[in-house]
Amino acid sequence: MSSFLRPTRRRFLQTTAGLAGTLALGSFPARAAGLTVGFIYVGPKDDFGYNQAHAEGAAAVKEIPGVTVVEEENVPETVDVQNSMKSMIEFDGATLLFPTSFGYFDPHILKVAGEYPDVRFEHCGGLWQADKHPSNVGSYFGYIGMGQYLNGIAAGHATKSKKIGFVAAKPIPQVLLNVNSFLLGARAVDPEITCQVIFTGEWSLAVKEAEAVNALADQGADVITCHVDGPKVVMETAAGRDCFICGYHADQSSLAPDKYLTGAEWNWAKVYSDMVEKTLAEEPIDNFVRGGLAEGFVKMSPLGTANSEAAIKQFDATKAEIMKGGFAVIKGPLKDNKGNVVATEGQAFEETDVSLESMNYLVEGVIGSTS
Repeated sequence: MSSFLRPTRRRFLQTTAGLAGTLALGSFPARAAGLTVGFIYVGPKDDFGYNQAHAEGAAAVKEIPGVTVVEEENVPETVDVQNSMKSMIEFDGATLLFPTSFGYFDPHILKVAGEYPDVRFEHCGGLWQADKHPSNVGSYFGYIGMGQYLNGIAAGHATKSKKIGFVAAKPIPQVLLNVNSFLLGARAVDPEITCQVIFTGEWSLAVKEAEAVNALADQGADVITCHVDGPKVVMETAAGRDCFICGYHADQSSLAPDKYLTGAEWNWAKVYSDMVEKTLAEEPIDNFVRGGLAEGFVKMSPLGTANSEAAIKQFDATKAEIMKGGFAVIKGPLKDNKGNVVATEGQAFEETDVSLESMNYLVEGVIGSTS
């Protein structure tokens, strides 16, 4: 069946829009008993990255008795996602939605949430604000900068050039924190290490991602990580250039096992299962939900065979410290790469510090610009 003819929730909503005035809600197909939960992804569910991590979380929700899961992938950050949300609500009876992409929030989630005050909308990111956004919208995210810091420790031991690289999509706060954390983790091994970052401008641009990896390798980077939706291209291109790699979002070790050091992964299975269980129990979900390694929101890929004994020892010791809570990646004395002080002597920003979600700088030692 061609993609033009294949039925989708978006197409259903588009083709029935003209009948809205004559169709009552009772005209829709019968809805499943219990709780129906919707997941919407901006890309494919098997992208070895952002969308796959969320789909793995949705798979865990499917195992919860009394829950029906509906999913749609490859939904762009346009009015299309509004149509997908509305059709999941009207057509499937969903009352809890996880539109997972960063760009879904404003204006799309905000607009639809206003139309459906009895539906709960949970957005992955740091954008919800109590004084300006609907109460039926929530924000959840994880302190995955801790994972990138651990990636940096592995990278710091593996690099011979003292140059590591980062392929990033956009210079938003969460991405900048990951870049900075990666470099600072490496500098915990050797303070002379530098990290070059290249921003592609979009969450998924395979050609630009490959070009960025090649540019980093050409300039001497021998360990590379990323923050893009689907890290597959970055991982395979970097390994092809004989660089070590650190994963992100999900486990990419199968793509290049000899070069894979470790990876910072999401553990959305726990987050989603907790929220669904609360909904089933008719308990409220906080509008601002966060957690890190200690809370099970984030996990690390198993250490690869390329890691040295020294790397494993420092990695394990640092991870144990992080698991205790109160660990600070951003701590003074620290300047940004323009020479401005971002943390004075004795000043530290723990992972739970909300101000980190407004980060607008790259730390000293990162080669690149936010503009």
